[in-house]
Amino acid sequence: MSVLHAILLGIAQGLTEFLPVSSSGHLQIIPWLADWNDFEGNDDLKKAFDVALHLGTLVGLVACLRREVWALVRDGIAAVARRQAAMTAEGRLGWLLVLATVPAAAVGVGLRSVIDEADDEVWLTAVMLAVFGVLLWWADRRQGQRSTENVGVRDAVLLGLAQACSLQPGVSRSGVIITAGRLLSFDRETAARLAMLMSVPVIAGAGVYQFIDIGGWGGIPTNARGAFAWGMAASAVTGFAAAKGLLALVRTRSFGPFAVYRVLVALLVLSLIASSVR
Repeated sequence: MSVLHAILLGIAQGLTEFLPVSSSGHLQIIPWLADWNDFEGNDDLKKAFDVALHLGTLVGLVACLRREVWALVRDGIAAVARRQAAMTAEGRLGWLLVLATVPAAAVGVGLRSVIDEADDEVWLTAVMLAVFGVLLWWADRRQGQRSTENVGVRDAVLLGLAQACSLQPGVSRSGVIITAGRLLSFDRETAARLAMLMSVPVIAGAGVYQFIDIGGWGGIPTNARGAFAWGMAASAVTGFAAAKGLLALVRTRSFGPFAVYRVLVALLVLSLIASSVR
């Protein structure tokens, strides 16, 4: 695999994982537009590379929200270990985020073959970009004021069900959670923060599962390991920047520009597909 391609895809992954524009959609569309064929039909190697990039962004996110993530993990574990009837706000939120992970995990395991078959349908990715972009714009018009202190079991379940939809490229994990969060009347910063925090157990769990599935480190060809490492590094650095930038941006701006961007990308891809058919 080309090191340059790995770095460029790592940058794309890092920038788009936490922005509501679909990282999986971009990882599919960019090689399609550029006519790259780094994996030569090797689906296992492609999955391994996707895992590497996602784990890179996870490192970037944890570095960005390290104090918050540590508080959630520490207080959640402490409450269970000490059998506390009343948890701290951080411990309670930590366990609610775990609850929100269940729907995505169940759908990911149960419908894995269906998801894999749809993974190469670029037109479907474009349609999902447009549809969920419009939904994001519509939901963001709400004037929500709820914060992380107000997250309840019902919210966790609904956000988890929304997250399960993101297994289809083009939907966007961050985007669909933010959309659901805005519909549940959370403010913009809280919706974005919840989307980031919910990604930690999902990315970590999926990463471990898929890493084992491909045979571990031995499943990656020796001549591709350098490219994988560069891709992971690029996704970690840009993931850190994107997470920090988004939290700062939404304090004063809406998600409208991201919705417009999604629709424009979708129209570009669909027009290219239509022109090639003709």
